[in-house]
Amino acid sequence: MKQTENEMNISVPLEVIKASEIEPKEVKWLWYPYIPFGKVTLLQGDPGDGKSKLMLSIAALLSNGEPLPFTDTDETEPMTIIYQTTEDDADDTVVPRFNAAGGIGENLIFIKEDVKSLSFGDNRIAEAIEKYHAKLLILDPMSSYIGEDCSMNNANETRAEFNHLIAVAKDTGCAIVIIAHMNKMKDTNPLYRTNGSIDIAGAVRSIIAITRTPNKEAPSERYMVQVKSNLAPTGSAILFEVAEKGVNFISEMEMTAEQAFQSLAPKMGRPNEKEVKATEMILEMLKDGEMLTSECEEKLEAVGFKKSTIKKAKMKAGALSKKIGFQWYWYLPVGDKPNE
Repeated sequence: MKQTENEMNISVPLEVIKASEIEPKEVKWLWYPYIPFGKVTLLQGDPGDGKSKLMLSIAALLSNGEPLPFTDTDETEPMTIIYQTTEDDADDTVVPRFNAAGGIGENLIFIKEDVKSLSFGDNRIAEAIEKYHAKLLILDPMSSYIGEDCSMNNANETRAEFNHLIAVAKDTGCAIVIIAHMNKMKDTNPLYRTNGSIDIAGAVRSIIAITRTPNKEAPSERYMVQVKSNLAPTGSAILFEVAEKGVNFISEMEMTAEQAFQSLAPKMGRPNEKEVKATEMILEMLKDGEMLTSECEEKLEAVGFKKSTIKKAKMKAGALSKKIGFQWYWYLPVGDKPNE
């Protein structure tokens, strides 16, 4: 009878490596600090909020060799992007959207899935990246590509599947972005709104999320916020608009992911008196135009408001942040009203 041995009991010689023998490498970026090269990034949001349109607009810019929004890079080269989706057809949705955003069709490719559907562990992914020198791979949505036999709520199974993509990203240097829907727990931290096991959020190096703004007069406006950033300081929030020809990037904002998602959460209980007074003070300060963020905060703190109260009052006042040169300013958008 042939004997078998459990893999855990197989004896292997001990090998170690000293830190001095490892050559440190600098992280390279497709879009600093949101999407790193050679790593896996998660882009999540509720259905209909513009996740796919955002990524196709980014792909269109890259296909032309144009810099991505709010970056200091002026000179780039056209890149090849691989786009895989099961939610939209290439001929009547994906390609028309990509073309409308000004993309170069020669630089957007699709791996055919007629015979066999792709999954994270499919060797065609690495083969396509290497053969066509792709710099960005987009998988939309996560639930279609993580694998038929993988339970998204099982940490061991999801981590095993993600390890395939993590290895491909590292070996090829390609940036991989997975698009995913968020769960319905809208009153929780956006980090915990990732569908499936929390280990999914743990496996990726960056998480970006999209949410609608509370500005009812501009229903096409969205916030893009960074929920998780393992490799760089958390990026600024970005205000953009979902348009017929893709998305229009409007401005950078000083806003956390939690603040962006809380702005849409239902308000409960009686109003806080201190927050009401701070809100009134902010509206008064900004009624004639923008003011330096530091000046606003100093004035509010000088009369006794805590930082937590100031943050909530700023949101209730409908005040936004923008960067002019090297300084941040608060301002009230034209037509906006304070949140009730």
